[in-house]
Amino acid sequence: MRRALLFALALLALPIHAADLKPFAASYTADWKQLPMSGTAERSLKQNTDGTWTLNFKASMMIASLTEESKLRQDKDTLLPQTYSFERSGLGKAKKVDLDFDWSSKMITGSDRGDAVKIPLNRGILDKSTYQLALQHDVAAGKKSMSYQVVDGDELDTYDFRVLGTEKVDTQAGQVEAIKVERVRDPTQSKRITVLWFAKEWDYLLVRLQQVETDGKEYNIMLKDGTVDGKSVKGS
Repeated sequence: MRRALLFALALLALPIHAADLKPFAASYTADWKQLPMSGTAERSLKQNTDGTWTLNFKASMMIASLTEESKLRQDKDTLLPQTYSFERSGLGKAKKVDLDFDWSSKMITGSDRGDAVKIPLNRGILDKSTYQLALQHDVAAGKKSMSYQVVDGDELDTYDFRVLGTEKVDTQAGQVEAIKVERVRDPTQSKRITVLWFAKEWDYLLVRLQQVETDGKEYNIMLKDGTVDGKSVKGS
């Protein structure tokens, strides 16, 4: 259960279109309805001196912790991952992932839990963090369904999403109007439900995430506070 909560925290998705990337920092609270436990998460995006961007994520709950970092470059409307790292500790089996995206040789190399990774690299392939930027862009562009090729272990997986509509979300930063998006899964393969809400007035910052596990347990992640391009996120 705790592992599932940290997995959902890792889904936190934040900024929008590559051409419109803005530095940000946001913090979240996480609550599990069935159990007296809570967690926190922080995510930030900053531009580096060489023009690349670094997306950082940290989550903690009780004795568990998770960190994730992606370095990426933008080429017009395309996001090009450069490196990706992930580490989970203190919760079940530890996990460590390190990937390098070499665009000159068109190969993804690295390791996932000690196993070697070597996958051909093409434009459009994303890591588990940068795909979120593509999702934000497509939601902002008004698309109703989205699909992404994401490196998962030593293979590529397809992540599908669809827009469900617009809703008001009450956060600690105030009430915001948000676009509601659901991850689409094959019900014969997984009964997990993941729903995300992105604030329209704040560059489609993620303000809420709800996940229902296959055993029916549910938890929510909610925006606590944040800044986008130096401005504090405030709702009505």
